[in-house]
Amino acid sequence: MKSIVALVAGLTLCVTSPVLADEAPPALADNGLARTPPMGWNSWNKFACNVDEALIRKTADALVSSGMRDAGYRYVVIDDCWQGARDAHGDIQPDAERFPGGMKALGDYIHSKGLKFGIYSDAGLKTCGGRPGSWGHEYQDARQYAAWGVDYLKYDWCMAGDQHAPTSYYIMSRALQESGRDIVFSICEWGNSKPWLWGPQVGNLWRTTGDIYDAWEGVKDYSLGMMNIVDKNAELHPYAGPGHWNDPDMLEVGNGGMTTEEYRSHFSLWAMLAAPLIAGNDIANMDADTKAILTNREVIAIDQDALGVQGRRISKQGALEVWSRPLDGGGRAVVLLNRGEAPATIRVTWDQLDYPAGLKVRVRDLWAGRDLGVSRNGHEAAVAPHGVVMLMVKPQV
Repeated sequence: MKSIVALVAGLTLCVTSPVLADEAPPALADNGLARTPPMGWNSWNKFACNVDEALIRKTADALVSSGMRDAGYRYVVIDDCWQGARDAHGDIQPDAERFPGGMKALGDYIHSKGLKFGIYSDAGLKTCGGRPGSWGHEYQDARQYAAWGVDYLKYDWCMAGDQHAPTSYYIMSRALQESGRDIVFSICEWGNSKPWLWGPQVGNLWRTTGDIYDAWEGVKDYSLGMMNIVDKNAELHPYAGPGHWNDPDMLEVGNGGMTTEEYRSHFSLWAMLAAPLIAGNDIANMDADTKAILTNREVIAIDQDALGVQGRRISKQGALEVWSRPLDGGGRAVVLLNRGEAPATIRVTWDQLDYPAGLKVRVRDLWAGRDLGVSRNGHEAAVAPHGVVMLMVKPQV
């Protein structure tokens, strides 16, 4: 029986083999990327297939002028529907009407703004939008992306048939590593085969669920509301760490389906989950509330904390929850979450955070942007319906 390493050495591979379906792919060398969760923007949540060169250039400009680039957002990711046909050599080409200048020139423009260039493909024969997928062209596509200056690949799972997901993602990951360029690999397999179990050996981040949709909670077709996704990620904290992240999907902040209070909760919880912060709104036309949420440096610092430990839910009493995340230097991020329909007071005690009794702890409110003094026992706060109070707590030295 041939080894999987030998089988993927060529350009193509039939991944429907029952032998391969029973094998776990070997671990690839760590590519050294995404030591903190990636931050950037993706076109899908707001624009879906309505993408073109002008939109991407305009968004790159807006990431700079809005201050989002300087707040940490670096990747400009073109999602589905950029593809045209393959040429006579089988090389993927952009849709010439939508991207008349070509991808290399567009990537150069993005890079000129101090940003990084991201793109999308699919492990199947076609993408979710019906464009050519990468099945059978993994190495060829990886070389093409590298030639265009791509820094990030989101790799979807539509029309994948009975492919073995770990093997399919292994093939593309290895192709990227052999492309001659550093490219962050985003696994978008929707959590079907528990990618948190094999994703750390293959990619930099992996989707844990179906798509997010712009609502506090609920289920719509294959999509989930924000809080439904939070619940599905609550117990996955053991699998995340520097270079390898659980991905609860892109941000909906600013797209209109939730209130400002709910969007603030959304952003806070993604930071607690050590999630990639990939904005999905119209950056060029966002309102002041959206900008204030997306550029809150103190909340972003929690997401980007160097320790890389995903937060977890440490208390749940009906609709009232406490979440905690250990931070580099011994501090904790804390979210007091009110999932209910009425205001409520929520309390966290220092023993819940594994601090010794009587320890003096300094408290700061990250959304109010103010210090709240020192406490020996804990902290309580009034929390709005569907809202959060987000705290940074540090032992006083």
